[in-house]
Amino acid sequence: MTIRLREITRDNWHQCTKLKVAAGQEHFVASNAVSMAQSKYEPEYIPLAVYDEEEMVGFVMYGKDQTDGKYWIARVMVDHRQQGKGHGRAAMQLLLDRIRALPGCDEILISYEPENEVARRLYASLGFRETGEITEGEAVARLSLAQ
Repeated sequence: MTIRLREITRDNWHQCTKLKVAAGQEHFVASNAVSMAQSKYEPEYIPLAVYDEEEMVGFVMYGKDQTDGKYWIARVMVDHRQQGKGHGRAAMQLLLDRIRALPGCDEILISYEPENEVARRLYASLGFRETGEITEGEAVARLSLAQ
């Protein structure tokens, strides 16, 4: 498995819209089409395709929120046919490395549906700690990068 994050382009955006989460997970994350549209109107959010070798297997989006000035991971999804293979963890590690390198980044925030136990466990295993805050019905977790 060789995971890479790649730009969404004219050549791959349509393929990205065809990726779907497993049945029953649809309410955990916005569709990739909605996320890509959001990134056009909120350009501070960067959408990226997740590839294993040359196969697109997922989607992530991150950015610096205009309201609070903090870096957020806004979307993480792995196609239903690729779940359970470690793609989500590998993509998150690459994404965290990318965000850590940004100027002034001393923490990274993420939110998720409280009943999404898979996401909760993954994020906790990567060092995220729940803040107790709820935003738009989602639990917020923080990864502190302060030394």
